[in-house]
Amino acid sequence: MNPAIVRRTAPANDIVWPDALPARLRGVYASRGVTDPQQLERTLQHLQAPQQMKGIDEAVALLVEALQAQQRILVVGDFDADGATSSALAVLALRDMGAKEVNYLVPNRFEFGYGLTPEIVAVAKGYLPDLIITVDNGISSLDGVAAANAAGIRVLVTDHHLPGAGLPDAAAIVNPNQPHCPFPSKNLAGVGVIFYLMSALRAALRGSNWFAQQGIAEPNMGNYLDLVALGTVADVVPLDANNRILVHQGLQRIRAGRARPGILALLQVSGRSQQRLVASDLGFTVGPRLNAAGRLDDMSLGIECLLCDSPDLAREMAVELDELNRDRRAIEANMQQEAMATLSQVTLSESADMPWGICLFDPGWHQGVIGILASRIKERFHRPVIAFADAGNGEIKGSARSIPGLHIRDALDAVAASHPGLLTKFGGHAMAAGLSLSADKLPAFQQAFDEVVRSTLGEDDLHAVILSDGELSEQDFTLELAHCLREAGPWGQHFPEPLFDGEFYLVQQRIVGEKHLKLVVATDAARSQLLDAIAFNVDLEQWPNNAAQRVRLAYRLDVNEFRGRQSLQLMVEHLEALI
Repeated sequence: MNPAIVRRTAPANDIVWPDALPARLRGVYASRGVTDPQQLERTLQHLQAPQQMKGIDEAVALLVEALQAQQRILVVGDFDADGATSSALAVLALRDMGAKEVNYLVPNRFEFGYGLTPEIVAVAKGYLPDLIITVDNGISSLDGVAAANAAGIRVLVTDHHLPGAGLPDAAAIVNPNQPHCPFPSKNLAGVGVIFYLMSALRAALRGSNWFAQQGIAEPNMGNYLDLVALGTVADVVPLDANNRILVHQGLQRIRAGRARPGILALLQVSGRSQQRLVASDLGFTVGPRLNAAGRLDDMSLGIECLLCDSPDLAREMAVELDELNRDRRAIEANMQQEAMATLSQVTLSESADMPWGICLFDPGWHQGVIGILASRIKERFHRPVIAFADAGNGEIKGSARSIPGLHIRDALDAVAASHPGLLTKFGGHAMAAGLSLSADKLPAFQQAFDEVVRSTLGEDDLHAVILSDGELSEQDFTLELAHCLREAGPWGQHFPEPLFDGEFYLVQQRIVGEKHLKLVVATDAARSQLLDAIAFNVDLEQWPNNAAQRVRLAYRLDVNEFRGRQSLQLMVEHLEALI
């Protein structure tokens, strides 16, 4: 079934747009909820102030004390790109501010799982830390913080995830999503939270004349924005006005070559132009290569790549991360084939038999890749999906991905509330979550999850919708507009890149690569205007389609650069034959 294409409508308002802003872009911004041109400001002075964040004064006081006493600091991170960039930023900033004994520790997902658990605290003791700083985790680590307290180790929690019913007994907590935090931007990634804390710390140290007393240069917080941009985009958090500033400024630094050697090396191995970098490049090329370390091996490789000051050594580590990512893709392809075989007896046309909440498990699946598998199956069937892998000792771990209309963490909370003891643990966001349960409880969980999904969603929610910014006129197909849209971002989650739709005459079609469809289309029957287009990963059973004379496309305007020559290209998101 083809998804419906629905055209966005900009709400009626009396916004006074800058005269230089093209009319087409005004409609795009308005339909994304922009009500004031000031929301489009991308300079650092428009960032929300750190002082608004609950717990930040207590956290800064802890860190100032740790620096003055040269205490041993241990950063405990997470094994994804947000966790890696958060860990690297914390270590780099603290060292730049004069900390002489600061290390990091990332739990191996296959041995310890997520967060500051009592087991990882036992490992942390080997570092003899006076202070543990959690980044991108910790808000749900009640037992882990208690274990650290019992060992005489103070804990500073920095996180962005939603808290549970109780908060850990930490010395300080910085999380915009904790109760009663007035910070207006609730969408910060973990790397954004630690950036704010380090910014507040620098201000406090500057006020006490610390840098002059220590004879060290005051760090420029802008030097860490490349890490903030990468972690924010890779974690797929909503790009509200505050996050767009952080990402834009980070992109500008990377484009200018003022980025960590590891980030530049990851761009090189992924074949992306540093000078033409956009947010989606971080999300679709750099982030996955960084994540590959945590999915298949140990995220320490990714963090070391980000910390590395040597371009040559960074290049070596980036090549290793690229090889891991290739392995991850091969594993994912096999798992996807197995998952589709499991679902092959049920199709969307038999919706009465298809679970509304899909749960899949195979004992041979790779624990580090189930999140991507859940995303792929969700995209295929447009239903919430949880993919499980064997975690040993009779336990399975699941990675959940959701669709609009279902807050997946709240759905898991509802299952836990109605079936006490069914879930061992869970946590996450609106669109993604993780969970654990006993393998023998999977059938009961499948039923309970499906019931919660059915009670939350309606039939219409199970049909994918493509939101389009409308149809372009022939005069709009210009490199000038494509460049304008490209630079008007950063685009991302909840602030999507402009997508247009329309019907075209099909002039040429051929497969390039393994399963990408290269097209030449015309805006009219006379073929007075020809446009290049490309659709990635098409269904080879349907395309090429020699019977099709016209096509309906949903597409993005893009600038294709080949051998120094730029040309307009349509990046096709949806392709439908019109015979």
